[in-house]
Amino acid sequence: MRPTDNDPFDLGFDAADQFTTGASDPWRSAAPSLKPAVEGFEDPFAQFPPAPPREGAPRPMAETPAASVYHEPIADDGLGDAVIPRITIHAFCARPQTAALVEHAAADRRMARATTIVRDGGLEAAVDFYQNQPTPSLVLVETTDTAQRLLHLLDSLAQVCDSGTKVVVVGQANDIALYRELMRRGVSEYLTQPLSPLQVIRAIGGLYADPSAPFVGRQIAFVGAKGGVGASTLAHNFAWAMAETLETATVLVDLDLAFGTAGLDFNQDPLQGVLDALNQPERLDPVLMDRMMVRCGDRLSLFAAPATLEDDYAFDADTYEEVTQKIRGAAPFVVLDIPHAWNAATRRVLVGSDDLVVVATPDLASLRNAKNIIDLVRGARPNDAPPRLVLNQVGVPGRPEIPVKDFGEALGVHPSLVLPFDPKPYGQAANNGQMLAEVAARSKAAEGVEHLARLISRREPPPVHKTSMFSGLFKKR
Repeated sequence: MRPTDNDPFDLGFDAADQFTTGASDPWRSAAPSLKPAVEGFEDPFAQFPPAPPREGAPRPMAETPAASVYHEPIADDGLGDAVIPRITIHAFCARPQTAALVEHAAADRRMARATTIVRDGGLEAAVDFYQNQPTPSLVLVETTDTAQRLLHLLDSLAQVCDSGTKVVVVGQANDIALYRELMRRGVSEYLTQPLSPLQVIRAIGGLYADPSAPFVGRQIAFVGAKGGVGASTLAHNFAWAMAETLETATVLVDLDLAFGTAGLDFNQDPLQGVLDALNQPERLDPVLMDRMMVRCGDRLSLFAAPATLEDDYAFDADTYEEVTQKIRGAAPFVVLDIPHAWNAATRRVLVGSDDLVVVATPDLASLRNAKNIIDLVRGARPNDAPPRLVLNQVGVPGRPEIPVKDFGEALGVHPSLVLPFDPKPYGQAANNGQMLAEVAARSKAAEGVEHLARLISRREPPPVHKTSMFSGLFKKR
């Protein structure tokens, strides 16, 4: 039966004439490991998660009456630390804009292991190229042709495709009937314009996602633009707010091996900590990790620093990366307290973190150093959200300061949080081995840290169920 003229899924040709079926389908026979055809009326989108917000779309967040807070749209890539494996990718693009976009995606930190080659000519060029060449792990082809021409060229590509090669098609038509037919023929993914680099990376990553891979939590790094700006204090209070206020499991890692203060701030003196993990990264499994961490509550665990000068603590960047990667499997959120020192390990950790918080004070040295850090991280990860800026100790009496507005404009980043100078709650909390919210819950510092935790985690505190004073009068006796 021919579809009616007003059928939105009418592609303008008969399925019996153009859609091959059964064992004669060259695409299916060429790539038997690919996804089989969709049968019946099953929705091919049923197994796919909802599409994430487009890059740059602001996320709704309830406002907190605390210190000065600035909001900027942050791209939520939803990729975490997922990386593309060591594969070869050939991209045949029909338009220069798409070629530039794929090259931009190939420069992303998550694509560092993959080898990407971009060529012109689109799908038709791919068919000609592989007549005498083996196909790589993944072929991405763009087409501006009609559905009928697209399927014809795919049949030709299938005849020269090696078994196991995955194919991603970038097309113009957002048509579910075409999508279903492409999936039935074994195409791994179909993308439509307009595209962003993160969408390309997400599509490729989804094809190679390992369901048996260990869980990876979100890594949040705090670093000071210079010494004494309060980055460690904010990192510790941020981790406590994540665990106690937002009620999510969190691990705090103090990487300032010589002068770390996490043990003091939480009134803990553990026998083991992050130094033991760095000394034996190959043995670090969940059992050993649990033994090295100290519990600071029901949901907060601490990897404390030894804070002694007995050793030189010479660990390479690979060791830090291996240890932090394993720690990320211990909780949904891992907070790193980065010391104010520059080396290859610091660079690797900052660039590899999902979120980076740069803490600065409103002075010229902080401005220069913060700009250097932010520019470096932006250049190394152009598709990620920019680092967040926290201006601390603002309004010290008698001290000339750079205005907050000028500070943010110089860096090209609006401060996510501005905390006023208020030494009393900080000093009281530090001397008591407590957090700001424990000694001054209504202070602007405590409220600001809680707001930052909600902003980065994109979570809200669980609702508090209040019990009526009259509830006991109506209980059954």
